[in-house]
Amino acid sequence: MPSAVAQSGFNEFVERLWPEARAKGVSRGVFDRAFRGVRPDPDILEKDAHQPEFVKPIWVYLASAVSARRIETGARKLRAYRSLLDKIEARYGVDRHVLIAIWGMESSYGSFRGKRYVVRSLATLAYQGRRQRFGRTQLLAALRILQRGDISPAKMTGSWAGAMGHTQFIPTTYNTHAVDFDGDGKRDIWGNIPDALASTANYLRASKWRKGETWGYEVVLPRGFDYGLAGRKRVKTLREWRGLGVKRVRGRIFPRPDDRASLILPTGARGPAFLILNNFRSILRYNNATAYALAVGHLSDRIRGFSGFARPWPKDAKPLARAEREELQRLLTSKGFSTGGADGILGSRSREAIRAYQRARGLVADGFPSQTLLKRLRREAG
Repeated sequence: MPSAVAQSGFNEFVERLWPEARAKGVSRGVFDRAFRGVRPDPDILEKDAHQPEFVKPIWVYLASAVSARRIETGARKLRAYRSLLDKIEARYGVDRHVLIAIWGMESSYGSFRGKRYVVRSLATLAYQGRRQRFGRTQLLAALRILQRGDISPAKMTGSWAGAMGHTQFIPTTYNTHAVDFDGDGKRDIWGNIPDALASTANYLRASKWRKGETWGYEVVLPRGFDYGLAGRKRVKTLREWRGLGVKRVRGRIFPRPDDRASLILPTGARGPAFLILNNFRSILRYNNATAYALAVGHLSDRIRGFSGFARPWPKDAKPLARAEREELQRLLTSKGFSTGGADGILGSRSREAIRAYQRARGLVADGFPSQTLLKRLRREAG
């Protein structure tokens, strides 16, 4: 429990927030009810300040995200909500399998929606810590939700960072994209599955989802392939990729050869390769992590009845921790391959530096930041 001094400071913060809330249409009554009895939650600050540095290998992440149980449950949900999904798909044009996959990823089909009071969580983040701007923006958005009356304070629950409901919308996303699909006068993503799934479809449509397209394909690359063509920014039609010798796994064809796609190699030349389409980028709007979007796409395929990936993951390829990524950047720069700084974020410039180093050393130039690469740079540095 916070000290009296700390609680006093928090109370002052809340009162200073009132003019902003009022300017956004929140009444004093709703504001006071929202903050009644609210104290900072030290557990949230602990989670925010001490998130683990360890980066989970993508094959470990995928094994959990696309588990046999999640696939089986997703297939059952697909059958159980067939009529509802027919209507949502007809209105928004978003593939039902992807909607079910996101539901599974975000809350295990409603089993884990979060039990924390959203206003308390966001007020804590807005009051102190490293994400005050995010917390304040989302807190004001949450108050607007309460003002509208879609949910009561007691039922406005979510994750420690304020994500809410069956498909884990943050408040700003809710205010912009949530819909009242069943027409009961409320946009209830917490307890109403039609509203939750339709809201997700509406959000994906607004994120430029293309009806009739898939998210991507696992592919096989030809011998001697130029890995400099990989990366989200390098876009070609599937017909053009095929002309470069890129083929779908298991001898399948590309059904829409004029669709445009980029090549990604999540674990470099040794692991599976994927051509990702526009809808993969739409999924990234939901969660901007390649592993997440790949998990959603793969889970949707497995729920559809497709088989797993054809090529195994290189399970000896342990990902680099942030400190190791920074070291890699410093060592590359010292060798004359500039990464633009040692911040631990391996963007396009760092990837190009890795490729240039690999080419100079006669290695496969896939731009992948492996432990093997780091060890080689360390040896060269003496």
